[in-house]
Amino acid sequence: MLKPLIFTILLAFSQHTDKEELRLNENNIDAIVSEMTIEEKCELIVGGRAEMFKPNAYKKVKAPGAAGVINEIPRLGIPATVLSDGPAGVRIRPHRPGDDRTFFCTGFPIGSLISSTWNTELVLEAGKTMGSEAKEYGIDVLLTPGINIHRNPLCGRNFEYYSEDPLLSGKIAAAMINGVESNNVGTSLKHYAANNQETNRLANNSIVSERALREIYLKGFEIAVKEAQPWTIMSSYNYINGEHASQSYRLLTEILRNEWGFEGVVVSDWGAGYDEAAQIRAGNDLIQPGYNHNYYNLLKAVKDGSLSMEDLDRSVKRILQLALKTNRHKGYKYSEAPDLASNAQASRKIAEEGIILLENKGNSLPIATTQKIALFGITSYDFIAGGTGSGDVHRPYVVDLKQGLAQSGYNLDENVDAFYKAYMGKG
Repeated sequence: MLKPLIFTILLAFSQHTDKEELRLNENNIDAIVSEMTIEEKCELIVGGRAEMFKPNAYKKVKAPGAAGVINEIPRLGIPATVLSDGPAGVRIRPHRPGDDRTFFCTGFPIGSLISSTWNTELVLEAGKTMGSEAKEYGIDVLLTPGINIHRNPLCGRNFEYYSEDPLLSGKIAAAMINGVESNNVGTSLKHYAANNQETNRLANNSIVSERALREIYLKGFEIAVKEAQPWTIMSSYNYINGEHASQSYRLLTEILRNEWGFEGVVVSDWGAGYDEAAQIRAGNDLIQPGYNHNYYNLLKAVKDGSLSMEDLDRSVKRILQLALKTNRHKGYKYSEAPDLASNAQASRKIAEEGIILLENKGNSLPIATTQKIALFGITSYDFIAGGTGSGDVHRPYVVDLKQGLAQSGYNLDENVDAFYKAYMGKG
């Protein structure tokens, strides 16, 4: 009886050891998924703000200030995946507790200025530069580009969207995606789709005819997907013809995947969606930034059968395929010290080409430095460099309009200058 008992113990130990050594690679995704618990699958799908299963996971992200994280599962060799804003460069915090270094990033031109170059080769190079900076800061996915149409002039994201022309938007986006992703850093084409106003942007209903949807609001996305195949696409907050974008099977599966051939991950906009199970069924694979209720609702849906294991596993596999592409999974040792001086020159080059003069009436430009000039308007002094919010970048410096003119040898009107200083309390 002793020999069978020893054999049984050895077999059990061997099986246990094999499971412990199972680590994610290109050839074992199915085995990894089979080994994962339901809880781990839900944990992977729900971003790192949901902290009941991994306290402070979000705070421990490798790049503080990044927008989101896909949770790691160390026992299976599944790494964390770090997602960062943004449209005009990497957005992370410049200062960290207990660290004397600064982690500034290059501020690139806003999207509408980038597209105004009409130069896909230049945009490709800008994307390569932006992606290299993300790579050195340990960012796995850069949440850019944004290509919704400039339908409403009050849309709060117009500055980061490329154009009112879907063809231009699609071509510029494809160049940017190809540039960024040449660094093994993913992108997130956004916001899919018809996200064109600020009022009630979390729940507005975009009523769009099929022709307008196809020829205007989806065309840029279609071009970018077919020409660049981004790693991820971000679904939008709004409804489209009564159906929430992140819960639309037609939008996320029938059109995006089946018609256009998209192969990557669909991620929700931050806090979008009202029904986690419906999102996964529709083809929205990743829920960001992830809150406790997202996790519990998803877990409940799987356990009560309202979300099938097949649908859950489909999204899990897509996320694992994303993780495999990342520099983090490949073991890249990022420097946290990109060449900001060189990158600033790349940013300036695209800004210069994007500035368009429609008409030089009476040859009024260039203005001679011998002339005295005046700046009007508060933002001539209280400068807004680029966008705000998720479209902002923590830059090492900003040369405002007044400084730039002064450095170029122009004489500013002292009276106007003094007026604005006094008005803004800076006198």
